[in-house]
Amino acid sequence: MSVARLSSRALVRVAGPDARSFLHNLLTQDVETLGEGEARFGALLSPPGRLLFDLFLWGEGDAVMLDVAADRRADLIKRLTLYRLRAQVEISADDRPVLASWPNVADGFAPDPRLADLGGRRLGEGPDEDATEADYQAHRLAVGVPDPAADGGHDRHYPIEADFDLLNGVDFHKGCFVGQETTSRMKRRGVIKNRMLPIAFDGPPPASGTEVLNGELRAGEVLTGRDGAAMALLRLDRIDGDLTADGRPVSVRRPDWLA
Repeated sequence: MSVARLSSRALVRVAGPDARSFLHNLLTQDVETLGEGEARFGALLSPPGRLLFDLFLWGEGDAVMLDVAADRRADLIKRLTLYRLRAQVEISADDRPVLASWPNVADGFAPDPRLADLGGRRLGEGPDEDATEADYQAHRLAVGVPDPAADGGHDRHYPIEADFDLLNGVDFHKGCFVGQETTSRMKRRGVIKNRMLPIAFDGPPPASGTEVLNGELRAGEVLTGRDGAAMALLRLDRIDGDLTADGRPVSVRRPDWLA
């Protein structure tokens, strides 16, 4: 069992009598039924449906805690404040740490809502940390799960391209949320041309933004990675065949969870 502090993540507390209904109407996830101590995965989208913030939501008393990329926390607070209007909510930063355990769920941790293989997640201090965030990111990449904050780019990609529909990040039965029309239409019509998928290669990762080619055709682009493995945004109709990036052969590694 490994435990690491995720310094790349930070917390926002949304409290008050309207906290759940306020967030429920904004986010891709059902907030009104969120249980005490339960974690769910979701996002705040732009009105056209592009991914702005990937979020973990935690039920905590009369509040909902949002686990977001640390370098985006101030932007999230600003965006939520713009949406607040007359809602009776208080939005503030919370400085407790975010911890991850893997490959299993450590005592006092909640199961990662995206995928059981990712392990567990916790808000606040916990057991002694015996691993680094880089170790956790290597585990995440081995499982084949994108990290939208690192891989996606803000307001560039749709949540389904980042596999949110396969990782419990969108509740398609909850009703309206910001960007719902585009997201639901893509899912309903099956118009999913691109997905974030792990790729394998020899040596260090190609630079972010490097084209992945299928022969002379553009098949996608490298996002982020480490020696031997990276995440890439790929065209699903061009992932079969001889792929290259930066002049090197690459292969697509389809995770077991990817339908």
